[in-house]
Amino acid sequence: MVMNGKKGLIVGVANKMSIAYGIAKACKDQGATLAFTFLNDAIKKRVEPIATELGSSLIYELDVNNKEHLDSLASKIKADFGDIDFIVHAVAYAPKEALEGEFIDTTKEAFDVAMGTSVYSLISLTKAVLPVLKEGGSVLTLSYLGGAKFMPHYNVMGVAKAALESSVRYLARDLGKKNIRVNAISAGPIKTLAASGIGDFKMILKWNECNAPLKRNVSIDDVGKSGMYLLSDLASGVTGEIHYVDSGYNIMGMGDAVVGENGSTVLAWDKFKE
Repeated sequence: MVMNGKKGLIVGVANKMSIAYGIAKACKDQGATLAFTFLNDAIKKRVEPIATELGSSLIYELDVNNKEHLDSLASKIKADFGDIDFIVHAVAYAPKEALEGEFIDTTKEAFDVAMGTSVYSLISLTKAVLPVLKEGGSVLTLSYLGGAKFMPHYNVMGVAKAALESSVRYLARDLGKKNIRVNAISAGPIKTLAASGIGDFKMILKWNECNAPLKRNVSIDDVGKSGMYLLSDLASGVTGEIHYVDSGYNIMGMGDAVVGENGSTVLAWDKFKE
């Protein structure tokens, strides 16, 4: 199996609908051994059965904004797990009010929270775990098209994802000398806990389904398999990349269809036929 003998840390699993779960499952299915983190007791109750399902008893408390948690993480992993081969960073957050209204009204407080939790955490987590990350290892984070282009209701999170994608490139350069790769997946919209805070999300799903070349939305299994590839030795020559898994939606310059108020779809070009 592709990941046989590989060990990895999954940061940010919320439930079995999360993208991080899809990646973890794909890695486990290909032979990887996993450890997980949880933010607080409420999340721990969700993560424990997932870890058990995927054959792991290693669960660490980790608030990416807590320096003490980060400083002690590597020693805990070393003692319980030994050196590891990969990290999955699936952490993002912005206050709900910052995802509503207009971007220009974003407060400094909301901006700082979004950037610290969603972007700087990739840097701080990677640095914290670096002592136990093997040469030839891999780091993977999660982005979205809103980091490269305007997306409605994404606001400050779009700016955070843009910074995250840039951080991927700079980290890839820094860690390349250690033969450690850093990449991101830009997934299409998926019904996850994180997506529940985005306004008109059902409309966004429908729009992507209508206008993506594959005429469907992606699943956590789609993203999981691509994540497993990027974390594995199959992608040994790939670093600093933003890999789109969105049924091809990102290539479209103009949509094929428009979505009506009742959810119906109409081919856009039909409107211009005589």
